[in-house]
Amino acid sequence: MSEALTPETPEAVLDEAADEAGEEEPIKQRKNGLYPGVSDELAASMKSGWADTELRGLTPIAQAEYTAARRAALSARFPGERLVIPAGNLKTRSNDTEYPFRASVEYAYLTGNLTEDGVLVLEPAAEGHRATIYLLPRSNRENGEFWLSGQGELWVGRRHSLAEAEQLYGIPASDVRELPAALKEATGPVRVVRGHDAAIEAALTDKVTLERDEELRVFLSEARLVKDEFEAGELQKAVDSTVRGFEDVVKVLDKAEATSERFIEGTFFLRARVEGNDIGYGSICASGPHACTLHWVRNDGPVRSGDLLLLDAGVETHTLYTADVTRTLPVNGTYTEIQKKIYDAVYDAQEAGIAAVRPGAKYRDFHDAAQRVLTERLVEWGLVEGPVERVLELGLQRRWTLHGTGHMLGMDVHDCAAARTETYVEGTLEPGMCLTVEPGLYFQADDLTVPEEYRGIGVRIEDDILVTEDGNRNLSAGLPRRSDEVEAWMASLKG
Repeated sequence: MSEALTPETPEAVLDEAADEAGEEEPIKQRKNGLYPGVSDELAASMKSGWADTELRGLTPIAQAEYTAARRAALSARFPGERLVIPAGNLKTRSNDTEYPFRASVEYAYLTGNLTEDGVLVLEPAAEGHRATIYLLPRSNRENGEFWLSGQGELWVGRRHSLAEAEQLYGIPASDVRELPAALKEATGPVRVVRGHDAAIEAALTDKVTLERDEELRVFLSEARLVKDEFEAGELQKAVDSTVRGFEDVVKVLDKAEATSERFIEGTFFLRARVEGNDIGYGSICASGPHACTLHWVRNDGPVRSGDLLLLDAGVETHTLYTADVTRTLPVNGTYTEIQKKIYDAVYDAQEAGIAAVRPGAKYRDFHDAAQRVLTERLVEWGLVEGPVERVLELGLQRRWTLHGTGHMLGMDVHDCAAARTETYVEGTLEPGMCLTVEPGLYFQADDLTVPEEYRGIGVRIEDDILVTEDGNRNLSAGLPRRSDEVEAWMASLKG
């Protein structure tokens, strides 16, 4: 029979089914596809002859007990209110291709699920809340979705059934396609994490306020300030993979010299994809004067012997925890006299900063300690007029130090960013907090206020520091920091 579309073909049937279900977009074929339609015979064939692939007896994910405790804390903070936390949707990269999906941090933190379109809903109950995870079920084989839809299983892979999801995440699961209509009918106070799912927000538009929703976002950000045992372990995994990624880079610096910074970027990315989910942020592979650009992610410049390579990169684990480590390496394996002078100043500043990280210390203490050391060196070198106290009071050292000395680290590289200032920057360090300590000195190539030999040199050293009961632990201690140790380490890797 003809393959031209008729009212009896699956295309029309899908449109009908979509209309009945209230769906806005039925399954459609790609414009200019080579097949104009689907025959009844093919549609019938595709419905049958498939094995049962349902997975049974699944083991809960490793963090299930931790995500349950996190949901309990959230429930206690907002009693009697419906709480809606979406994962987010796929984002178009161009035409009909999408960016790789990454679930919202709030959703992943509370569920451990990382798939698109998911939504966690906490419904108020007599005692606390009743949690439900709303997900897309497996692709429908009756209406052809599994092979006709661009997001069907034969195109993008199998997803878990709702029953499988309940076993994995320890949360009752329902079809997310039914959620917007249910939320429209919901009564009582509601809060939603905004910015991730427009359809969910539209369903709640007359029930929520920006102020109340912001309180929810802030609470979830502050909840992540102190990491639990599982999170600390994941951060260590991320750092360990990152250490191996740095070793990979050192081994191929000769190939980077023959090509560009892109070879360094690609080398580290391979490690991130093999051992983790992805890179945690755009890798900064800054050689020569590019090291003076704080977020140099173009990575298209030359790599030259005699220059420094500032490599700022981190592996993200499969549970979305990222490392954030920086080393500034001599491309040829040996620092010049001026490079070593600047590097050692940054190292001393970082030592002072790390020493200030301990329980009960003010969050700002490590920044102040590192900045003081850098300022002392700048005054000593005659680059800025002292005394040191005057320079610090006026912030004059910032011409060359530029940025803050660190930040919280976790599921976001700049984690807990929505936390209140009084609990973050003005807060006190507690065991379980994880932060970076990363002082730097950057002498721009066009800076006429410094001697010519300084110009174009940028140095940053960054480590991931976990606050412990009695001080701190450097998660990234596996990478050498002292200049002579860096040179010896590079020589050993190059054989």
